[in-house]
Amino acid sequence: MADLTTDFLGIKSPNPFWLASAPPTDKEYNVRRAFEAGWGGVVWKTLGEEGPPVVNVNGPRYGAIYGADRRLLGLNNIELITDRDLYTNLEEIKRVKADYPDRAVIVSIMVPCEEESWKAILPLVEETGADGIELNFGCPHGMSERGMGSAVGQVPEYIQMVAEWCKKYYSKPVIVKLTPNITDIRKPATAAKLGGADAVSLINTINSITSVDLDLMAPQPTIDGKGSHGGYCGPAVKPIALSMVSEIARNPETHGLPISGIGGVTTWRDAAEFMALGCGNVQVCTAAMTYGFRVVQEMISGLSSWMDEKGYTSTADFIGMAVPSVTDWQHLNLNYVTKARISQDDCIKCGRCYAACEDTSHQAISMSEDRTFEVIDEECVACNLCVNVCPVEGCITMEQLPKGATDPRTGQKVGDYANWTTHPNNPGAVKAAE
Repeated sequence: MADLTTDFLGIKSPNPFWLASAPPTDKEYNVRRAFEAGWGGVVWKTLGEEGPPVVNVNGPRYGAIYGADRRLLGLNNIELITDRDLYTNLEEIKRVKADYPDRAVIVSIMVPCEEESWKAILPLVEETGADGIELNFGCPHGMSERGMGSAVGQVPEYIQMVAEWCKKYYSKPVIVKLTPNITDIRKPATAAKLGGADAVSLINTINSITSVDLDLMAPQPTIDGKGSHGGYCGPAVKPIALSMVSEIARNPETHGLPISGIGGVTTWRDAAEFMALGCGNVQVCTAAMTYGFRVVQEMISGLSSWMDEKGYTSTADFIGMAVPSVTDWQHLNLNYVTKARISQDDCIKCGRCYAACEDTSHQAISMSEDRTFEVIDEECVACNLCVNVCPVEGCITMEQLPKGATDPRTGQKVGDYANWTTHPNNPGAVKAAE
C-alpha cells in the first residue's frame, strides 16, 4: 500500500490533504470533526489582532457559479477573517493540537502591516503549540481596504518585510499565502523567499463578482440592495492555480521553495496534479463546503490506489515530476504533428464535432447524409476542439503522424518544419542570435 504520510517543512501529517483557512476551520468543533473524518491537517481560519472584533455581514455571504447540472463550479465569498475573540481561538487551537499531535495545525494570521502588531501576536500563537503559521496576504475583499490581505500581497517589498518580522519573532515554519490578483506571481514568491519564509501557499481567492440580480440590479450576494466584490474559489479556479504554481516551481529564483497548493482541489486527481507540479501538499475548502468533511476519504483512497498502480510508494516519489515538462511556447516541437480520428463504433452522431469545426474552426470534419462524420486531413490543424466538445470520452482521439510522413494539410514531410527556437519570427531567437 502507498504511504500517504507527508513531511512538509518538517511538519508530518498522515496524508497531504489539509483544510484551507476558511469557514470549515473557524472553530474547535469543526476542526475536530475534520480530523475524525480523516483530514491530515488544517489551517485555522485567519486570526486578527486583539481589539474590537471583526464584524461580518448578517446577510448572504456567498455567490455561486453552476454547471448545467447545477454542479457547483465556483463560490464567491464576502466573508472576512474570524469574528471570534482572539483568545478564544488561541485556547481552542491549543486544545486541538494537544489532542491530535499527529495532525498538522497551522494558524493563519492577518494583522496590520506594522512590526509591533506582528511582534504582539506571534508569541501568543507560538504558545498554542501549533506547527506553524500562514500569513494571509491574499484576501481580496474587506480586509484589503484596511491595508491588509491582498493589499500587502500585491507589494513584494511588504511581503519580504513582514516575512522577516515573522522569522524574527516566531521560531516555527512560516508560510506565505499569495494572492493571484497580481500580474506576475513569481515576484511575490521571490519576495517571500528573500524574507526568509519557509514556504508559500497559493492561490488565495480571485477578486470577482459572480453574478448580478437583474431584478434588484445589484451584485450577488446582495445585502440590503447592494453587493461587493469578493473572493472566487472552487473547481473553476484550478487552471489558474496550476499555472501559477508551475511558474514558481520552475522559476530559478524560487526553485526549491516548498509550495502548498490551493485552488479547486476536489478529487484525488486534482491533488496529484498539484503535487506533480511541485506542491508538497494541498489545501481544500470548496469541496468540503460542498460535500462535507468525509469527501477526504475518496481523496485518500483514490490517491492511494493511483500510487499503487503507478508503483509510487510515497508522495515524494512524484512531487515535482511534471515541472520539467512545463516550458514556454517557443520551445514546443513543431515537428510533432497529429490528426483527429473519429471512432465510428463509439460515435453517437450528435454532430457537435461537426458544428464546432464547421462554424468556429477549420472546416475539417465532413458530414454525410446518414450523419457519418469523418476528418478531412487536408484541413485538420490538430487543434483538439472536436475532442473537447465530443460528449463521448475516447470517441475522438489525436493520432501522431510518423516522422517522414507527408502532412496532407501543408504538403511538408513531418520533421521538416522550421525549428521555432531558431526561427527568425521568434523574437527570443533573434535576440539570442544578436
